[in-house]
Amino acid sequence: MNGFLYGFQSWFRAFFGNMLDGILTVFKGLFYGIVKIFDFSYYFRLFGSEGQSFGVLDWILAILAFLLSILVWVFLFFLLGLGIRRYIRYKKSLAVSEDLLEEIADLHRDVARLSAEKDRIIQLKVTQAGLSYEQMKKSLQEELQAAANGDEKEEKKDEKALSARFQRLSAVDEKYAFFHPPIYQNDITLSGLCEELRNYACSNNGLYYELRTIRLMIAGLAATKLIVLQGISGTGKTSLPYVMGKFFVNDATIASVQPSWRDRNELFGYFNEFTKKFNETEVLRRIYEAGYNDDLNIIILDEMNIARVEYYFAEMLSILEMPDPDEWKIELVPSTWEGDPKHLVGGSLKIPQNVWYIGTINNDDSTFSVSDKVYDRAFVINLDSKGVPFEAPVTSTRRVSYSEVESLYEKAIAEHPVSEEILEKIEKLDLYVIEKFRVAFGNRIMKQLKKFVPVYVACGGDELGGVDYILATKVFRKFESLNLSLIRDEIRPLITTMDALFGKGTMHDSIAYLQMLQKMY
Repeated sequence: MNGFLYGFQSWFRAFFGNMLDGILTVFKGLFYGIVKIFDFSYYFRLFGSEGQSFGVLDWILAILAFLLSILVWVFLFFLLGLGIRRYIRYKKSLAVSEDLLEEIADLHRDVARLSAEKDRIIQLKVTQAGLSYEQMKKSLQEELQAAANGDEKEEKKDEKALSARFQRLSAVDEKYAFFHPPIYQNDITLSGLCEELRNYACSNNGLYYELRTIRLMIAGLAATKLIVLQGISGTGKTSLPYVMGKFFVNDATIASVQPSWRDRNELFGYFNEFTKKFNETEVLRRIYEAGYNDDLNIIILDEMNIARVEYYFAEMLSILEMPDPDEWKIELVPSTWEGDPKHLVGGSLKIPQNVWYIGTINNDDSTFSVSDKVYDRAFVINLDSKGVPFEAPVTSTRRVSYSEVESLYEKAIAEHPVSEEILEKIEKLDLYVIEKFRVAFGNRIMKQLKKFVPVYVACGGDELGGVDYILATKVFRKFESLNLSLIRDEIRPLITTMDALFGKGTMHDSIAYLQMLQKMY
């Protein structure tokens, strides 16, 4: 027996002795390894012994390698310290959570104790009053239950409101639940509308616009839903659509474009997968609300080219080009949930027709150039000078319906179509421009021209003036993308051709623009 115990003890000492020696060796190896890594005395001796054969480049490379190695180890220790710090914070948060749970348990025990004390006091009072404790307790429970039911209903109502993932759009649904359309003042002509708007801007806001500018604005909105106001700062580009909203008794929505805008999410918002809410923008809310009314709704894209328009507005540019208004839809979410807004069908929102988008552009070094894609689809109005003050009668607001304005547009197109003579001259000019400059008018430009010019005439302008403006802003503007030094000698014959077709000096805007291009080289 003793021999057996002696043998086991000898084996046990050898077994665990070897294991402990191994553990000690690991720690010794780790310690000696760290000491060896940071043995700077050896490194300096190495520099002393090997540096005698170093050239300048050798010294530079050696020092860089040494410093880089030190930085790597410092970074590793930094990451290690950061990990330890986060672990300590995590343990502290667990400790805090455990403390909170203990406090909650203590509070539950206090509540139970106080409830028992309350029952005891009620029993004493009931006994003194000669009433049954059970009757009093039952009555009290009924009252508490009734109050709880009321609170539960309120909580469910609040939860329903909070659970709606489109809170702004759902609020619009509630706003129009008992909506009564306003009384519109539709007894007006397009020319009268232009004059009243100009006088209103002057008498109420101290803004002075030429009557031609107002005509261009109203007529341009007949040709396209997107207007671009460009020119130098301080000419009233943002103020014009703003005062239009005031005049039509439906304030414009201003979206200040930011340099960080990259896609449509900046314009409409996006669905947050974490909160299960859709972060709606004011632009989206305005578009949605326009589906409930027949007002003229204006959305201002202020400084729209401070970011790339063809990025964040790309989808809308495509939608506004679709010939069928029923196809004007944007998909906000893949599918519809219970409680989603009423006008959100299958996760998509139909863009109403009664929304106009008006962008302002400053052409300076802080902005992006606007692409042909945007210019072709928009109607451009140049505001290059400040308005000249004038006297205007006091003019009040006028609430005009979108349906009435559309009917006025249709009436103008029917009564003042572009004459066949002008269309033939435009065709001849088109062939000349294609031959000499390789630039074509295009179907889109002709479509806009046939809408804009009749409405411009109905607004008080003249036919040739409308054609001239379209040519200057839609056709000849494309010359900027050409090599101006090569086409410079062709501009004078082009002006001569226009004089021959339309009358000498009648195409003021086009000739002024072409002469400006000549002076650039």
